[in-house]
Amino acid sequence: MTANPQLRLPAEWEPQSAVLIAWPHAGTDWADRLAAVESTYVALAAAVTRFQSLIIVVADATLMAHARENLAAAGADLSRIRFVELSYDDTWLRDSGPITLAAGNHFQLADFRFTGWGGKFGAAQDDALVAGLVDAGVFGNAAHKRIDWALEGGGIESDGAGTILTTWRCLVQRHPDQSREEMSTILRDGLHAERVLWLDYGYLEGDDTDAHIDTLARFAPGDRIVYQACDDAGDPHHDELQRMAAELAALRTADGRPYQLYPLPWAQPIIDEGRRLAASYANYLIVNGAVLVPAYGDDADDEAARIIGTAHPGREVVQVPCRALIWQNGSLHCITMQLPAGVAH
Repeated sequence: MTANPQLRLPAEWEPQSAVLIAWPHAGTDWADRLAAVESTYVALAAAVTRFQSLIIVVADATLMAHARENLAAAGADLSRIRFVELSYDDTWLRDSGPITLAAGNHFQLADFRFTGWGGKFGAAQDDALVAGLVDAGVFGNAAHKRIDWALEGGGIESDGAGTILTTWRCLVQRHPDQSREEMSTILRDGLHAERVLWLDYGYLEGDDTDAHIDTLARFAPGDRIVYQACDDAGDPHHDELQRMAAELAALRTADGRPYQLYPLPWAQPIIDEGRRLAASYANYLIVNGAVLVPAYGDDADDEAARIIGTAHPGREVVQVPCRALIWQNGSLHCITMQLPAGVAH
């Protein structure tokens, strides 16, 4: 008898069954700019359904009908969309959604505690989201494992082969009484990983996640890392992101080789009501056959899309307008959670 393969956290570029999002509504923090942010969600949904299925969490039947009408008008493939009615505080499903581990056709939903990014915001409904999706039958027979330790999906990157990349700035804020070694052990055990790589540098103004890795550096196939660079010596991010780039250059693969690094261009500062917004190009989403790239209306948009496409060869590159998203301190990757092939039903 052959033993079941070990659980692991698949890389985002592996085959997917669906992408999971939650629709914005007037009861979320999007209320003041709802029309603008809905246009991004519509564009995102239309892009995703060109390539695969999409699961949309909605607060009630009225919101479902509203979303369906907007999606139909935009040409989204409604046959590839499933709606699930659940309550939620906000729409950042990268952080409140399930972290899905896989072992062949067996899946485990790692349901870490979601604290509203260290208690910055109320998050009781979002913390219960994974359990609600399980009860709704979204994940079939996947095992649901609640883990009483604060972690957001945007705070980790996986290469699918046992390596996790994360940032010290984020996790020490969540767990100030734990050492790096203790946290590394919890991450390895909870994510069935072999090793954890840490970045000490890197942040973006306007980011209230305490430097989530998915705003800074992303694994790509073939031992590549795509990262947000800053070449403007007069920008306050310059020194920190230069130090991060040096850290990335010093990292080694599991077999001791340096990673191939793909620096992304730097968007010009976007100021909104006196506040700088975090316009990171690293916050892109990989789907089956494509990579969806945030666009901010900046001259660097096209070059960022080209570089990301080069790092993910063989995939169509689709730009999604995301300037409305960064008003609430996140971008494209932050509002989505991919589900590995076979887990969504």
